Amino acid sequence: MEQNVFFLPHEGLKLAELAEFLGAELANSDHADVIVRSVAPISRARPGDVCYILSRRSRDELATCEASAVICDKALTDLVPEHIPVILSSNPHAAFAMAGGLFYPAALRPQVFSPGENEIAPSAVIDPSAKLEKGVIVEPMAIIGAHAEIGEGTRIGAHAIIGPNVKIGRDCSIAAGASILCALIGNGVIIHNGVRIGQDGFGYAPGPRGMIKIVQIGRVIIQDNVEIGANTTIDRGAMDDTVIGEGTKIDNQVQIGHNVQIGRHCAIVAQVGIAGSTKIGNGVQIGGQVGIKGHVTIGDGVQIAAKSGIMTDLAAGGQYGGVPARPLKDYLREAAQQVSKSKLRGRNPGGKQND
Repeated sequence: MEQNVFFLPHEGLKLAELAEFLGAELANSDHADVIVRSVAPISRARPGDVCYILSRRSRDELATCEASAVICDKALTDLVPEHIPVILSSNPHAAFAMAGGLFYPAALRPQVFSPGENEIAPSAVIDPSAKLEKGVIVEPMAIIGAHAEIGEGTRIGAHAIIGPNVKIGRDCSIAAGASILCALIGNGVIIHNGVRIGQDGFGYAPGPRGMIKIVQIGRVIIQDNVEIGANTTIDRGAMDDTVIGEGTKIDNQVQIGHNVQIGRHCAIVAQVGIAGSTKIGNGVQIGGQVGIKGHVTIGDGVQIAAKSGIMTDLAAGGQYGGVPARPLKDYLREAAQQVSKSKLRGRNPGGKQND
């Protein structure tokens, strides 16, 4: 890939310094002064790049790799060509992620551009009763409502809307075009472009003249270090709160209904839909396009395969898949059986015995 003008390489770091930052070990101290500036996949790594491997399936790509260093577990060092320095880590994937953040800190958050000498753009609309701590940046055409409070170092992108009485903590990034209503946001939260937080949930009661709207008077509570992907929507509670737990990461285009409670350090992939009043434990991982019925409980540490449909409670620690979701081993076994039957029908149309 040609040089990326959007994210320029780092000015350079010695391998010894990088290893220390990662809490890792440089396998050969003779390489301590080798300079690295960027991260890259094995297949196109060049001098100055750092890459990583997780298994022996990378053997062929390593044979032609030109990286200045490879991060790997000690058990895989025999795969790395002798001319490439090795950084030993018990968790190469996490170490590589840390290296990427060190080289490209601007890529970790939505880019918010300072309006210039003044941290508040002249075209921003800020109610006189709003409270902004020092170092808050507000881009052009952003709107901040009455009695809103925004913590030190938080950045508000262009055309973002911060509603009345909303409270946002310190060192947050609110990207362009996001809207936040009826919400309390913790510290270090990242909210990407076009996110919608705090709009009313989907609640109606059938009546003699049609559907009667149920008022939604709850809040959205987002705890520290949550990240919310572009165009995700999080409805406010009906009468209770919608809660997103500390450290949870939510991908693009996820829908979270009213009163949903999500635990700490969960990972929710794109296009997941979570219906109202669902309770999700800590450390849950949910694959893309999963649909979750309302009023179910998902235990701690559950893993759900992509495109699954959750209709009942799921016990803690389990792996589930399919529609309706069931233990993953059962789902995979059934899927394999269906494939086998399809192949048999293809070889023997109509079920007739071949002569």
